[in-house]
Amino acid sequence: MRILVTGGAGFLGSHLSEKLLGMGHEVICLDNFYTGYKENIFHLLDNKNFELIRHDVTMPIYLEVDGIFNLACPASPVQYQRNPVQTLKTSVHGAINMLGLAKRTGARFLQASTSEVYGDPEVNPQNEEYAGRVNPIGIRACYDEGKRAAETLIFDYHRQHKLDIRVARIFNTYGPRMALDDGRVVTNFITQAINGAPITIYGDGSQTRSFCYVDDLIDGLTKLFFTEGIHQPLNIGNPVSVSMRTLGEEIIAMADSKSLLEYRPLPSDDPKLREPDISKAKSLLNWSPKISRADGLERTYKSILARMT
Repeated sequence: MRILVTGGAGFLGSHLSEKLLGMGHEVICLDNFYTGYKENIFHLLDNKNFELIRHDVTMPIYLEVDGIFNLACPASPVQYQRNPVQTLKTSVHGAINMLGLAKRTGARFLQASTSEVYGDPEVNPQNEEYAGRVNPIGIRACYDEGKRAAETLIFDYHRQHKLDIRVARIFNTYGPRMALDDGRVVTNFITQAINGAPITIYGDGSQTRSFCYVDDLIDGLTKLFFTEGIHQPLNIGNPVSVSMRTLGEEIIAMADSKSLLEYRPLPSDDPKLREPDISKAKSLLNWSPKISRADGLERTYKSILARMT
């Protein structure tokens, strides 16, 4: 297949492009480099089946493709709050443009949605039937509501135009090639531990997240894309959650660091619970994460250490 990966030079997009090329597909990587990095895809540029296009998904583009992975959007609070209007446009206008392309070409379409569609949840773990609790006027709404609106568009295209869609609700993911300055907790904690700086924890550290190593996540995305007939949202993430306090302590121990935990006020609308129910992914895709947090953190630590030294 000839597959378009929007946001293909980003953290997830570069790993996905690598995986698809390894499966024998042609990949068109589309990125405006707002949060993506050319360094993430340098090693792919000589591959005859890889093509790079610099383009912003908020503008239409005309290509001939068999499949689309729509990953284009800033994905960390630091990134998406830097330009919230553009973040919302990327989610909504980007989805409209990519869905239009899929409609014209008959391409299969996979949307990289997010666990943030659940907002600050009242249930734990979160399953796909849970409608969420999102503040539509909060500082995170540009991302949360943008992704929710994109899901609405996708399912309306499926119902109205019979588009072959997939929706992956991605939970926290980590691994090599994460941007070191994007404010995500794993990179924050690791870089702080390496530098011997305080490990900054927001709130009292009891809030939980579940962390999926990137290789597992990409395996889940590709299984979802290539499995026939799954036209419903699926949670893709690691169901093992951990508190921020415990994660900080684990990373300090792993790095043999002198860092201490430092507590700061919790940002507005920061969710207190985040844990996926992946029952559907297990039953429909025969997928579940294989890489433990200890192993994944060690791999990520080594990759970050190599970049910093």
